[in-house]
Amino acid sequence: MKLKTYLVFFIGWFIPGAGHLLLKKYFRAAVFFISVSLMFFVGILINGKFFEHAGNPLALLAYFGDIGNGLLFLIAKYGKLLNVDYSSITYEYGTAFLATAGFLNYMIALNAYDIATGKKK
Repeated sequence: MKLKTYLVFFIGWFIPGAGHLLLKKYFRAAVFFISVSLMFFVGILINGKFFEHAGNPLALLAYFGDIGNGLLFLIAKYGKLLNVDYSSITYEYGTAFLATAGFLNYMIALNAYDIATGKKK
């Protein structure tokens, strides 16, 4: 495998849609960036929180989903963007939005990797 294929996956994971941007798939890159970012920020706006690794297998899975957001995760976590209100009725939905955005971003990065290797167009 070429180094470029792994770079496409890593960049695509770190910045949603950037892997497709490197492959000159501009429309896909824009749609993917907007979709993941919108889902992520809706999750923040409706009081979602990031999962912490607590040894529970399901919490670990959700934690990897949160990490799947790449740069968005780092900005929100260390930029203090999360305003978690456990009494909010939308708290659990926001948490689900954040983890789902990360899993979606993994799938998008894998799609960019497949395109880079020639398995897909």
